[in-house]
Amino acid sequence: MTHPTNRIFSGIQPTGNLHLGNYLGAIRNWVGMQHDYECIFCIVDLHAITLPQDPEALRQSTREVTAAYIASGIDPEHCIIFNQSTVSGHAELAWILGCHAPMGWLNRMTQFKEKAGKKRDQAMVGLYSYPVLMAADILLYKATDVPVGEDQKQHLELARDIAGAFNRYYDVDFFPLPEPRIFGSATRVMSLRDGTAKMSKSDPSDMSRITFTDDADAIAGKIRRAKTDPEPLPSEAAGLEGRPEAENLVGIYAALANGTVDQVLAEFGGKGFADFKKALSDVAVTVLSPITGEMNRMLADPGYVDNVLHHGFERAEAIAGPVLTEAKELVGFLRP
Repeated sequence: MTHPTNRIFSGIQPTGNLHLGNYLGAIRNWVGMQHDYECIFCIVDLHAITLPQDPEALRQSTREVTAAYIASGIDPEHCIIFNQSTVSGHAELAWILGCHAPMGWLNRMTQFKEKAGKKRDQAMVGLYSYPVLMAADILLYKATDVPVGEDQKQHLELARDIAGAFNRYYDVDFFPLPEPRIFGSATRVMSLRDGTAKMSKSDPSDMSRITFTDDADAIAGKIRRAKTDPEPLPSEAAGLEGRPEAENLVGIYAALANGTVDQVLAEFGGKGFADFKKALSDVAVTVLSPITGEMNRMLADPGYVDNVLHHGFERAEAIAGPVLTEAKELVGFLRP
């Protein structure tokens, strides 16, 4: 069996507005890798419906994420950008792989326990089997590399386990074991209201995150109200220990300015947060406003965005179709 070399697969759910954490933690790195890898960037709308969604809002969010990808610098001619539900192979392969994934493996997934909480019996089957669909997303394209954050590492390990189980059962070298790509430049962005919690689309407070659709005034207002502590900024990184909110804001500044924490503290050490927040607002607006403007321009022409997704679907299907056909043959399914 031949496997591609250096094929990336990654995606983001179209639920709620994308935020600064999505940009600094993922999308900006994707932009940087698109010329070094064959890249497939998905809008994972099948994953989105593991929780209740309003259909019209889901359609709009899918277009928004697509526009955000392109506005951030992902080239839709060079990379494949599509929404997951258009390629039926994701769901078909997920069923096949689910028949090679023991319950015990899924029971170890911590994210299900966190999302289901104490109402586990009321959680949907889709939320439980989400990691199998994620494995199918990756393996359907025989992706070799997957950019992941800490919260998805366990799911990628499961994808590797399932790929190995499938290969062993049919005595083939069919699916490559995808490797995690954890980029040193990825920034873990925390909530503006709580420096110990990750910035999230699901946080009930809109003030906890800076979104792609925020204008300059909204960005400045959110940073101005961001939680801090009464001490001035330290002059060295060691002084941020035990100060999660200060560490978060300094890390965001360093990432947006393409600098280091040490460089930021060399400039602002000893100063209070008022001056620092003003400077942080300026750099955030400088980086994000052009992306927001380009997004809004594209969303005013939904036909363009839909054409990008359709073109991406055709290219994704051309890769996925033969892989799914071969997987079905290995399983023993008769062709029509």
